[in-house]
Amino acid sequence: MPLPMDVRVLELPLRHAWTIARGTSTFKRNVIVELRADGVVGRGEAAPNVRYGESADTVTEALGRLAPALEGDPWHFRILSERIDEALPGNHAAKAALDVALHDLAGKRLGVPLYRMLGLDPARMPITSFSIGIDDAQTLARKVREAEPYPVLKVKLGAQAVRETFGAVRDATSKVVRVDANEAWGPEEALRHIEWLAERGVELVEQPLPAADVEGAKWLRERSPLPLVADEALMKASDVPRLAEGYHGINVKLQKCGGIREALRIIETARACGLKVMLGCMVETSVGIAAAAHLGPMADWLDLDGNLLLAADPFQGHPVVGGRIRLGDGPGLGVEPQSQP
Repeated sequence: MPLPMDVRVLELPLRHAWTIARGTSTFKRNVIVELRADGVVGRGEAAPNVRYGESADTVTEALGRLAPALEGDPWHFRILSERIDEALPGNHAAKAALDVALHDLAGKRLGVPLYRMLGLDPARMPITSFSIGIDDAQTLARKVREAEPYPVLKVKLGAQAVRETFGAVRDATSKVVRVDANEAWGPEEALRHIEWLAERGVELVEQPLPAADVEGAKWLRERSPLPLVADEALMKASDVPRLAEGYHGINVKLQKCGGIREALRIIETARACGLKVMLGCMVETSVGIAAAAHLGPMADWLDLDGNLLLAADPFQGHPVVGGRIRLGDGPGLGVEPQSQP
């Protein structure tokens, strides 16, 4: 019999309207999955993104189709995860939810946190950035003030008002700033923007070009004064070798690649290709953020702030202190639902 599975759709209002190059949203619809074995609950999250043709509806449909692949000994969670990946093309967010739930279940049954199960040292956790979406100058200044506890910011930029948007942020802070263009620029335009940003203390630029522009990325990498990090251009470990010619690093997101198992493959391949590694996220609750945070000691950069963008997180996980996620000793993900008042 397959492992018992419960599926729940959450509507998650955001703290602020979230605007990037592709559009604006005020809430997210994510899906929580719970798997059960021997009275223990393993929990995972799907945070579907329209960029990859996914929604809460496609996730719930995919989970129903993937359920038969959960038949077997849950201790063999990596085998089950591999079987899930092979059972259905695409649907990476749904696969990520199941893969994370299997890892959480294993950690809880062993009574150890996921990072210990993976042999990682939480003391090696990098500082996470805090993301600021596109907005008017006054709102951007307010968002920077609200982000005072976070020493590193990531600023979203689009096709328009690039210098005005970034200038409003830089006028409000002298902190380390990273930039994410979400595929908004062409190669020559990107170079002009990056040269200007380099003069204003930017640390790196994420996905300046459309994901499919492989040749443009190669051209830009040869000329860019700042490190370039691939995000939308990266889905699976097999993508990494070709990206090494166009980027200095990659952004690994569990929701894009299908979970922890594939994320580990991507990181290993990236290191073999001489690339740096960022661990990123979608807008997620503490369930999804914790899953990536347990891999944090393997990364050069972290961008794990999706739960901080929510008006209210329905789960309690690991606190951010001085910009650094502090992983606790709780088993599995170390995340539980918020206690009811």
